[in-house]
Amino acid sequence: MKIMYVNQVFAAWGGFERVWTDKMNALSDIPDNEVCLVTTDQGTHQFPYPLNQNVRHIDLGIRFVQHYQYLGLKRYWVYLKLLRLFKRKMKALLEAERPDVLVSNASEFVDFLLNCKGTVPLVVESHGTFDRPFHMQEMTVINRIKGYFRHKALKKAERIVALTHGDAEQWKQVNPNVSIIPNIVTMNQSDTYSSCEAKRVIFVGRLDPQKGYQYLNDIWRIVEKRHPDWRLDIYGEGADLQENKSMIPQGQQVYPHAQTINILDKYKESSILVLTSVYEPFGLVMPEAMSCGIPVVAFDCPYGPSEIITDGTDGFLINCYDVEAFADKLCLLMENDALRKKMGQNAILSSQRFTKDKIVPQWISLFESLVV
Repeated sequence: MKIMYVNQVFAAWGGFERVWTDKMNALSDIPDNEVCLVTTDQGTHQFPYPLNQNVRHIDLGIRFVQHYQYLGLKRYWVYLKLLRLFKRKMKALLEAERPDVLVSNASEFVDFLLNCKGTVPLVVESHGTFDRPFHMQEMTVINRIKGYFRHKALKKAERIVALTHGDAEQWKQVNPNVSIIPNIVTMNQSDTYSSCEAKRVIFVGRLDPQKGYQYLNDIWRIVEKRHPDWRLDIYGEGADLQENKSMIPQGQQVYPHAQTINILDKYKESSILVLTSVYEPFGLVMPEAMSCGIPVVAFDCPYGPSEIITDGTDGFLINCYDVEAFADKLCLLMENDALRKKMGQNAILSSQRFTKDKIVPQWISLFESLVV
């Protein structure tokens, strides 16, 4: 089977880039599969995560970023010109490559892919949430117009793939052909786990309002008064560190760190993961941390936490956005060594739902159902 993935650029150290890389690598390891990644703006950007040599990469050289150097109507005109170039090059590529299935994310490319793909089935992955704009963006007239045309295009996709049941139900308002396939998670594959004895709480998330830093700050103010001997380690960066550093909670036992490729080791040095997101399409950090043997305390935000955490078994789900209740559950785990360790052990088992061996067959089954 020939599978073609289409995306603008792979340059950021983000969850989406890691998930797609792991997925393409895994699919390319299967005999008789051909996997091709098509980008529009890769240029000289280095891939943040290594691609298997079996994954072929083609960059169309569109450089959509060019239109940002212009203002007003000229910016829009240049953007449309680049879209037409993309459509022309993509159509020629599809005719030459003849893939069995085409995969993209829920971007503005969808409409143009639909117009040039012919009979090739298009699978659109939702790596945000259906109602993301209502969580974090002002619903201006322009945003509403963009949303309307985006949904109009997505109605024509052969399949939309959501990460959670909650998001899938939302997408069915646009397209009834929705499948649910969770992300492949980079698991702890060593024989070492957290002892859950260190007085350390870990938070992993980029410096962005979506991650709920304002709630983390309020929670930690409560917790540090009751447990001043515990520390909070924060791993995350933002597009503008100077602008976003004010998000980081203040306290004697708060330690901010840069992103690290050795995050699994940091989970093992910790005893509890906290997640305070406003919304979370999936939340890779939760099963990652759970695979290292630590429980999670998270807001029950749309939609990831409730499909990863079993409340009271491998962590706690907290009503959005009750900082007092969050702090109470966090303190409960701090104060109860036996409970913390038991939940950590349960978390290891729970995280195995998201291994490559569990997720890849779901993708193969979906692709085979679409290829006739």
